Amino acid sequence: MNELEQWVARAENDVDEREHIIDQLMHDYGDAILHLAYTYVKNRATAEDLTQEIFIKIYEKLPQFNRKATIKTWIYRIASNHCKDYLRSWHYRKITINNKIWDYIPCQSPYVEDEIMRKSEGHSLTYAVTNLPIKYREIVFLHYYEELPLVEISKITNVNMNTIKTRLKRAKELLKDKLLKEGLKNA
Repeated sequence: MNELEQWVARAENDVDEREHIIDQLMHDYGDAILHLAYTYVKNRATAEDLTQEIFIKIYEKLPQFNRKATIKTWIYRIASNHCKDYLRSWHYRKITINNKIWDYIPCQSPYVEDEIMRKSEGHSLTYAVTNLPIKYREIVFLHYYEELPLVEISKITNVNMNTIKTRLKRAKELLKDKLLKEGLKNA
């Protein structure tokens, strides 16, 4: 048990201690949780909102941390579940449909350069990863971006270890296919 987990164990009913712990958790994991949320929703503003909601949920559930997993695994699990709940929500599905309408309208954005950069070759891998189905995207993000071992990913996602391996292999195949197609289009 690391020092932070020991604080959590002592701070079950102490509000000041819980606020200090949540500050430390936001400092240690804030960027990682923001990146994780972004991989689910592909929108920075929404990812920031989700990150705030995730840390509020962590604050509320801090007394329930049972120390069966590491604090990192516990936080990632809460974040992953919160993002999945958001994607299943009526609100998300309604907004996604409205945003997809903009994809069919010619670009009228003052940020034309941003649109061009998004489509450039330098962003091909990121673009390919963010367009994977969620079940593959979360595994790729947790394994390659967060460098988590497959055992920990299994605990976070509550998915069998062999399924994790299969999804990782399938994700690599999908990425390879997408990148080859992109290469052929740009060649």
